Amino acid sequence: MQLTPNQKTITTWGAIAAVFALALWLLGPVLAPFVVAAVLAYALTPLVDWLDNVGRGRLPRIVAVIVVELVFILALLAILLLIVPILGKELPLMRDQLPPLLERAGAVLQPLLNQWGFQVALDLDSIKGFIKTYLDTNFQDAAGSVLSSLKIGGSVAFSLIGNLVLIPVALFYLLMEWDGLVTQVRELIPPALRTATDGFVRDADAVLGQYLRGQLLVMLLLAAYYSVALKLFGLDLALPIGVFTGLAVFVPYLGFGLGLLLATLAGLLQFSAVGGFSHTVLMLVVVFGAGQLLESFVLTPKLVGERIGLHPLAVIFSLLAFGQLFGFLGVLVALPVSAVLLVAIRRLRSSYLASHLYKG
Repeated sequence: MQLTPNQKTITTWGAIAAVFALALWLLGPVLAPFVVAAVLAYALTPLVDWLDNVGRGRLPRIVAVIVVELVFILALLAILLLIVPILGKELPLMRDQLPPLLERAGAVLQPLLNQWGFQVALDLDSIKGFIKTYLDTNFQDAAGSVLSSLKIGGSVAFSLIGNLVLIPVALFYLLMEWDGLVTQVRELIPPALRTATDGFVRDADAVLGQYLRGQLLVMLLLAAYYSVALKLFGLDLALPIGVFTGLAVFVPYLGFGLGLLLATLAGLLQFSAVGGFSHTVLMLVVVFGAGQLLESFVLTPKLVGERIGLHPLAVIFSLLAFGQLFGFLGVLVALPVSAVLLVAIRRLRSSYLASHLYKG
């Protein structure tokens, strides 16, 4: 059976997608920094091109690349530095207030454990000694303790540091050579298929642009929601924790988990004198429970899923499926890859409806 140009294009891109999926599965940990760099390069290349156009050729591309990458890194550091005032305020409170909190928790938990048949001895004195030893009002001393503890997991720390260095380097080269790489890939496509392939790439590019804009809008709305909601419960650190949680949801699950942990510690320490446990639990259940429902069932499906044409159930399924198959890296690329697959499925459906197999 003779394939039409559209069918040949779909077959070619299907084979590429299969190879890409196999590579993700086999080389996930190795490919992770390069995939992250490629996604960032795709998102930042329009800014570099815009600076090139503004410079009208007088601004070398390397300058535009350095400016864009530095601004991006500084913005990322600014988000991470939101944690600094949180830790700076909470570490001294931990040293003073965690011991009495642990005593209260032990007084509640010990009878319950005994009642349920669990004979567990809670060594509160050892825990309080650990807190006294490792938590200091001096933030630098506490940071030094954390850094020294990295020796226990040196290979993990080395891998993390290596990725943090590799991603900016890979991003720099990809931004410098992005247009050339795209041209080289296009030249590998047979001339007879280039017209159909160019149309597919344009559609995929439009869908991915919608995805990035939708994801950015979700982050901003969640940052505002968490900041306001935590402030309504009287949390002093509502603004930094809320902004960090909202912006960090770009990394699924990890951003939400870190925000929840920071809010838990801040709530327990701040409200310890006025029924801290019950007030904190209520705050976490209401704010983060509603926030997770808002993100998963309203914002992401509506602002991301609908923009790229994915049904809300398809958004949830793609996150779960890619996470199961490829782990954390799969969750990171689930929606962009699903958006591209959606374009391929639409074209395959149109080709099938126009074929003699459908018309009989």
